[in-house]
Parts: sequence; C-alpha cells; structure tokens
Amino acid sequence: MAVITLTGLRAWLVQRATAVYMLAFIVLFLARFVIAPPRSYDEWHGLMSGAGMIAATVLFFAALLTHAWVGLRDVVLDYVHVVALRAVLLPLLALGLVALGTWIVRIFWTIGG
Repeated sequence: MAVITLTGLRAWLVQRATAVYMLAFIVLFLARFVIAPPRSYDEWHGLMSGAGMIAATVLFFAALLTHAWVGLRDVVLDYVHVVALRAVLLPLLALGLVALGTWIVRIFWTIGG
C-alpha cells in the first residue's frame, strides 16, 4: 500500500497553493462586500446559498484545513522528539481537522439544501 507523504517540496507547494487560493478568496470576498454589502439576512442568505459561493467557500475551508495540517504536522515533526508522543498527536490533529471539515460541509449542505 503506497502512503502519500507531504515532505519537502510537496509540503512547501501545498502550503503555497493553499495560501494563494485563500488570499484570492478573501480579497474577492471583501471586494464583494465593499461594492455591495448585504443589508439584510435575506440578502446574506441569498449570497451564501448560491452553488458557486458554496463551492468556493467549501474549497476555501478545505484549503484552510489542508494548510493547517501541513503546518501543524511540520511543527509536531520538528519539535516533538518522542516518537510515541508523535504517534498520538498526529492522528489526534488529523481527527480534529477532519471533524472540523465534516462540520463545515454539514453547515453548507444545510444551506444549499
């Protein structure tokens, strides 16, 4: 069974790609609010319930969680020298990030549905 690891150049590229997407999303999202801010709950819900906005926002959070995973994984690998503690921390971090991702998808599933 092949295990995909994010080491060296791959981890760096993932960090940069997710950072670029998150920056672009935030800039465009803020520009939308400067140009025409939603003034009511209905306008806000209409903005966030569009299929394109849901997809872009879920992709933003996927990028955020991936970015966090690579960063936290590198911190644990660099600063936790006890292998047994690493073996506990890394799965806990992964489980926490997957739980957050599941929660985010559930939120947007209810908005879109």
